[in-house]
Amino acid sequence: MITTGDEEHILSKAYVPEHIVSLMVIISKGEPYLVRDYLCYAKDNWAIIVGYPLEGVFSPEVFILTVREVVSRFKPEYLWMIAPEIPEYFLKSVRKVEYDEYYKVELDGFTIKSRLMREVNRALKDLTVERANNITKEHRRLIDEFLRREKPNDLVRELYLSMPEYVSRSNTALVLNASDARGRLSAFYVLENAARRFVTYLVGCHSKKHYTPHASDLLFFEMVKVAQEYKKQFINLGLGVNGGIKRFKEKWGGVPFLRYAFCEYDTGYTRPVTLIKLLESKL
Repeated sequence: MITTGDEEHILSKAYVPEHIVSLMVIISKGEPYLVRDYLCYAKDNWAIIVGYPLEGVFSPEVFILTVREVVSRFKPEYLWMIAPEIPEYFLKSVRKVEYDEYYKVELDGFTIKSRLMREVNRALKDLTVERANNITKEHRRLIDEFLRREKPNDLVRELYLSMPEYVSRSNTALVLNASDARGRLSAFYVLENAARRFVTYLVGCHSKKHYTPHASDLLFFEMVKVAQEYKKQFINLGLGVNGGIKRFKEKWGGVPFLRYAFCEYDTGYTRPVTLIKLLESKL
């Protein structure tokens, strides 16, 4: 376990969403631990290792030692790792590896292009933005619509489905809503503000049924305002995911800044299953 002092130190050094202990504890249902300079979350027969060191740069050699220590200490049947890279040492024993990149927007000197501002102002003619701290039936409807339309992978799907519980339990989550003149929800974002240096964009949805052009641009603009009000250095936009999402993030000045690799590792204790199946069994 970690202490309150540990968590404050972690939040001061955090640079990826998985460093935000409160977020990961609610979503994963695990207990947080510091092993060497890495965070991990463990419970029952599983563990997740966040392979982004709080200090310094990623070292494959140190990461291998950390994984060995986690396996020895917790003896997990199911082990998942995220890291800038998966060392060759593990690749022969992984079930699958997925690669992506984290995106961010730096706020120092940030300016909005005139074209984007025109799109925001156009959306403001039809929409009203509000900040909230709850997920309603309307949000759930947009989530269901999004999942049917986009058919994301299991990890992304579970992240979206976890939002009602997460927002209800988090003291640092913020929901941005864009509603039309009839009060119908057109789009929303969920943000996380716990990290000292950045705001995290967690999920976002827009409605096709009650579609309003540039609703997502309007919420992005509001997210920048939130981050600036909280005096953050940058916004962590999460992963690229696909070409369309990457283009939207890049349109707003988002740039890839950190490699991401995810894998399921066979510890030898039993045959691994997916993280999603495990989380479903805990809900």
